[in-house]
Amino acid sequence: MLDEKVNKATEQDATPEVEQAADERAATEQAVPDAETLMPGFVGAVEAEVIAQLEAERDELKDKLLRALAEAENTRRRAERDRRDAETYGGTRLARNLLAVHDSLDRALAHVDDKLRAEAEGFIEGVELTQRELLNAFAKHKIEKVSPAMGEKFDPNLHQAMFEAPIPGATPGTVIEIMQAGFTIAGRLLRPALVAVAKAVPQPAPAEDTAEKPAEEGAGEDGAE
Repeated sequence: MLDEKVNKATEQDATPEVEQAADERAATEQAVPDAETLMPGFVGAVEAEVIAQLEAERDELKDKLLRALAEAENTRRRAERDRRDAETYGGTRLARNLLAVHDSLDRALAHVDDKLRAEAEGFIEGVELTQRELLNAFAKHKIEKVSPAMGEKFDPNLHQAMFEAPIPGATPGTVIEIMQAGFTIAGRLLRPALVAVAKAVPQPAPAEDTAEKPAEEGAGEDGAE
């Protein structure tokens, strides 16, 4: 019973002190003004600045990301283009070397006449078959022969003019002779066709009319007398 009385007395004595301390603390908190009270708009300005800074950093990172994605896409496209070019034009050097084989076969067959064909028919057919097989191999790799027809218009993208000659009846700027066939690989020029081109035939100078000159000279002499 005594302990209870002591505790109650202690609680009764402590309650006013606690209440007083709480009241003092509340008064102190009310006495100290916050930043918004001291500087109206300060908090809003700081928040706006922080937001603007974060948005700037966001835009910068977004720009860097877009640039990196664009560069990666360009790299992928270049790699894809290089891969296709390697597949299509990788055999260009070998094809140029094989053109000499085609030219040799072509020249050999150009000298075959009826007599030689009758004497070595089997051999000639073997050479022709070899040339056809070579052209078939070329076709598999998109290598095509460029052999313009006589009278065809000269194309500087596919033909190389070795000389020009005035040919009566030929249209100027057309092919009049083929010295060597050309070739393309997948549409790209591998070797131009060597050709001769017609040029305009020079017109003869008009003859001078001298029939009236003696009469004019005689008339002049009579007038002088």
